[in-house]
Amino acid sequence: MIVIDGPAVDRSAEILTPEALAFVELLHQRFAATRNSLLAARAVRREEVRLTGRLDFLPATAAVRDGDWQVAPAPADLIDRRVEITGPTERKMMINALNSGARVWLADLEDANTPHWRNVIDGQLNLRDGIRSELDFTTPEGRRYALRTDAPLATIVVRPRGWHLDERHVTVDGATGVGALVDFGLHFFHNAAALIAKGSGPYFYLPKMESHLEARLWNDIFTLAEAELGIPHGTIRATALIETIPAAFEMAEILYELREHASGLNAGRWDYLFSIIKYFRDAGPAFVLPDRASVAMTAPFMRAYTELLVQTCHRHGAFAMGGMAAFIPSRRDAAVNERALAKVREDKTREATDGFDGSWVAHPDLVPVCQEIFDATLGERPNQLDRLRDDVVPDAAALIDLSGVPGGRTATGLHANVSVGLRYLVAWLSGNGAAAIDNLMEDAATAEISRSQVWQWVQGGVRLDDTGELVTAELVQGLIAAEPLEGEWAETARRLFARVALDADFADFLTVPAYAEID
Repeated sequence: MIVIDGPAVDRSAEILTPEALAFVELLHQRFAATRNSLLAARAVRREEVRLTGRLDFLPATAAVRDGDWQVAPAPADLIDRRVEITGPTERKMMINALNSGARVWLADLEDANTPHWRNVIDGQLNLRDGIRSELDFTTPEGRRYALRTDAPLATIVVRPRGWHLDERHVTVDGATGVGALVDFGLHFFHNAAALIAKGSGPYFYLPKMESHLEARLWNDIFTLAEAELGIPHGTIRATALIETIPAAFEMAEILYELREHASGLNAGRWDYLFSIIKYFRDAGPAFVLPDRASVAMTAPFMRAYTELLVQTCHRHGAFAMGGMAAFIPSRRDAAVNERALAKVREDKTREATDGFDGSWVAHPDLVPVCQEIFDATLGERPNQLDRLRDDVVPDAAALIDLSGVPGGRTATGLHANVSVGLRYLVAWLSGNGAAAIDNLMEDAATAEISRSQVWQWVQGGVRLDDTGELVTAELVQGLIAAEPLEGEWAETARRLFARVALDADFADFLTVPAYAEID
């Protein structure tokens, strides 16, 4: 009933055991149809938005938003989350993340990973080895990496793939597998008991949900998984990323659906901007943003989003987690470091002051920077759940009011979108989902906002503010052709970027057609 047809990967038999596959098969038989119907519902809601040009809070769930319910109390190793480091489950990066001094490591099977079958299996193997303290790595040059024993390791929180992604190397009852169910199922089956034995638990970040019904599906999966493995109900903890614009209108409802398993919400910046462009891509000039580099977290519509997130979380006893600091410190350029670290400090200070309980970094060198800032705010407290932010008034209009964002639509911004999008795609197609580009650790979210902004400017007939030039498909094709790229995937990346940035039919996610290009 379940068939695996991926290419050979060393040690895969340790992960793809008959018992683990039976568990993954069960998850698909119980939940794949619901997932499919929820994806169809996304398209229906997006069409409603296209026709009305607006989103609003759901009248039917007002009682949930106004209720006094609380999420489950946090387990001991998730009470203090002041610094979280993110990254793919590549072996060396995993060791560095666990050793970094961060309180939590987001083990990313999603945007910082790619769904090459070797990555899917190696990620599961590395998680299994790391949880059992059997993780080490030696480079070809002989440098050895191992887990530290002189200080606590970061708590592991796994991010499976989003609901929209398939796993074509797994077939259940003749249907293509669901990436999220494969990622969750294999990790939970192999590691839940071992994590509990260590005093931790199976913890998850849930990406790219668009409704509370999608959160309800995850909660149903958690409940069944706990029962099947004989684990007490509520052992799983989940933090939902609020990184789509429809989810911003259902923050409380998402927490409520997950309340017996919930840990918090996270403000996923780049995916959130991508979602806004995607949702309102044909809604007229009022929804056309300036250069993505100009859209800071201090923009009014982003402030409305983050402050509502903190209020929603703390009202219901959940943690509010801040966004990513993607800067990679330079070993050679002190001036670059000084400018970038000043921005990181400003960003993290704003989050701590606003009431966030912690934040994300992408590089171990940023852990002490983020820690210092949150230490200054928290002191001896593990979090600031007591900051209820009663001053925040939920405002549906403010969430989608894109006016007041400084900056223009420039030739530099257009070129940056094309250049970064192309370079990221070359890395992604090569199997690297966390790519160092211009001193930033980029994942799929950056490529998504880059190509979606190009699409919107072309389709909307935008003229560049600095040159007066009309943004056309021909102009973008010229930039694509002129971008210097290296490696076997260069021409595939050019073709793929042109497709997702210029085709009249907007691709919901670039990783879907990209997946068709790889093994």
